[in-house]
Amino acid sequence: MSRAGTEESALPTHAAWRWFRLGLAWLGRSTRRRLHFALTLASLSGGVILEAFRWHGWRRPVRSEFWRSLRIALAGGLIATTFVAGLIGIGMVFQALYWLRIAGQEDIAGTILVTVLLREVTPLLIGVILLGRSGTVILSELGHLRISGQSRAVRAQGLDPFLLLVMPRGIAGAFAAYTLGVVFLLVALLIGFATASLLGGLSGSLWAFLDRFLRATAPIDFIIFPVKMLMIGLTVTTTTALTALSAHESDSSGRLIARGFMRGMLVIMVVSGLLSLAA
Repeated sequence: MSRAGTEESALPTHAAWRWFRLGLAWLGRSTRRRLHFALTLASLSGGVILEAFRWHGWRRPVRSEFWRSLRIALAGGLIATTFVAGLIGIGMVFQALYWLRIAGQEDIAGTILVTVLLREVTPLLIGVILLGRSGTVILSELGHLRISGQSRAVRAQGLDPFLLLVMPRGIAGAFAAYTLGVVFLLVALLIGFATASLLGGLSGSLWAFLDRFLRATAPIDFIIFPVKMLMIGLTVTTTTALTALSAHESDSSGRLIARGFMRGMLVIMVVSGLLSLAA
C-alpha cells in the first residue's frame, strides 16, 4: 500500500513537470520566432556597414546599383519632403513662434524647436517618407526577384546577392535619409520664419532667428541627429530588403508591401526612441 501510494503521489508531480516543460518550450519557440527577424535585421545592418568599408566589394554592378538606388530615394522623396516640411513650418514653427511671442516667452522658441523639430519630428517623418517612397520600390523589386526565383540567377552569375541587392540599397538609404533630413529641417525653419514675419508673429532678421536656433542646439545634437538620420535610413532599407528576400511564393505584392510597411514603421520608432534615450 505504501509503495502504491508513493507511485500515485508521484504521478501528479511528473505531469506537472511535463506541462511545465511544454509551456517553457512553447515560450522559447515563440520568443525565438519573434526575435528572429530583429536579430537577422541587426546582423544584416551590421554587415552592410562593414562591407561598405571594404572597397573590393564595390564592383561596377554594385556601384551602379548604389547610384540608381540613391537617385530613386532622393528624387522620390524630395518633393514629398519639401511639401511636408512646408506644412510643418506653418503648423509647428509658425505656431510656436506666434504663441510664444504672445506669452512673452519668445526667448525659449529655439529650445522648443530643437527639442521637438530637430530631435523627434524630422527623423520620424523622414523615415516615413523614405519608407513610403523608396521602401515600396525595394519591396516590389526584390520581392519580385525572390518570388520569381530570379535571385538564384544572381548567385549563378557569380555575384553575391548581399553585395548587389542589399548593401548598395542600405548605404543609399542612409545617405538619402540624412540629405532629406537636412532639407526638411531647413525648409521647415524658413517657411515658419517667413510665415511668422508676414503675419507679424516674429520680430528680427532671419539670421537672428537661425542664430537663436543654433544657440539652443546642444553639442550632442550635432552627433545624434546625423547618426539618427543615417541609422533610420539604413534600417528602413534593410528592413524592406529583408522582408522582400524572405517572402514566400504564395505572398502577393500587396501583402508583401503591407508587411514591409508595418515592420518599417516599427523599426523607425524603435531606432528613433533608442537614440533619443542615448542623448
